[in-house]
Amino acid sequence: MDVNSFKTYSAKAGEVERRWYVVDAENQVVGRLASRIATILRGKHKPSFTPHVDTGDFVVVINADKVRFTGNKEAAKQYFSHSGYPGGVRLRTPAEMRTKKPTFIVQNAVRGMLPKGPLGRQMFRKLKVYAGPTHPHEAQQPEPLEL
Repeated sequence: MDVNSFKTYSAKAGEVERRWYVVDAENQVVGRLASRIATILRGKHKPSFTPHVDTGDFVVVINADKVRFTGNKEAAKQYFSHSGYPGGVRLRTPAEMRTKKPTFIVQNAVRGMLPKGPLGRQMFRKLKVYAGPTHPHEAQQPEPLEL
């Protein structure tokens, strides 16, 4: 058989099989956790991965408020936001964000690892992050994912 007779498989948006995974983020390092989650949201763990199609699965993250940073990042790292007004810069540490909005740390880390643009936003919508140990997605029968 000739090597040139094989066709490259390209997934179509309608024929993608989506699975649900649940990840316990307790005592997980933020960056390592986020890179594994981004890989699953993107679909790179599947043989049917196609760069321009969202082939990824859903990920439910529980205990997001218990993630950890290595080194001195808990105190030294800063999250930047701007209100749009002069002097409207807000800098917050992970410790402040953990009390104000505990799911932000994981969401922000994963969002930064996904493609920018409409495809990346579509992938990000498949991420569900919860601060506590419970989540409302039991009906989808998510499989536990070991990291």
